[in-house]
Amino acid sequence: MLNCRSITVIIPALNEEGSIGRVIRDIPECVDRVLVADNGSMDQTRTKALEAGADVISVPEKGYGNACQAGVSVAADADILAFMDGDYSDYPEDLLPLLESVAEGRCDFCMGYRCVFQSGRASALQWYQRWGNGVACQLIWLLYGFRYFDLGPMRCIRRDCLERLDMHDKSYGWTAEMQIRAALDGIRILQMPVRYRQRIGVSKISGTLIGALTAGYGILFWTIRLIFSRWSFRGHEKQAFRP
Repeated sequence: MLNCRSITVIIPALNEEGSIGRVIRDIPECVDRVLVADNGSMDQTRTKALEAGADVISVPEKGYGNACQAGVSVAADADILAFMDGDYSDYPEDLLPLLESVAEGRCDFCMGYRCVFQSGRASALQWYQRWGNGVACQLIWLLYGFRYFDLGPMRCIRRDCLERLDMHDKSYGWTAEMQIRAALDGIRILQMPVRYRQRIGVSKISGTLIGALTAGYGILFWTIRLIFSRWSFRGHEKQAFRP
């Protein structure tokens, strides 16, 4: 808990037995609950998560967005919801300043943008990840007037703000949809740098052609789809700010 705000971290996971325990154990102590949304794992992901102290829910309907939404439904008592991947590519401890920013009222939605360079060295982001993120963020800026620096998985948001966004995507477009809807809704958005490293295991997105195509389609779909939304800007600052 931070500033009397209860916090739940939701981790969508699919076959992450080699990493999920490490992720959970490195999550900041201020987090009240860690909730793993097991999206049909065929390995020991569930067992390892329980052993590390997390709660686990089964989400049989495949899809990153489905897993996240199921976690949101279960975490009904949390004031702040945070999301991160279960592959250990994120540094769980980097979640703390994001959580503090929301809990202390400096923003409503805090995104972690993955640094291309860390301590003078290139991060584990592959060239195609940097390229894809760059294109998507540029499109969002051109179409919606809001500049994002990344579509990374580490993020936290006030629960009431997330509910207001009325999320729909069931797959990998979920992150892009959240960011676009947040910009359109006018909630206060802060972006903070986070570290990134080589994941444990094989990526479900960049590790397979189908995964990469599915993720790309989902991101592009929501980037274009919401142009036709009836939502409008509400006088917010369109340029995202950094601390």
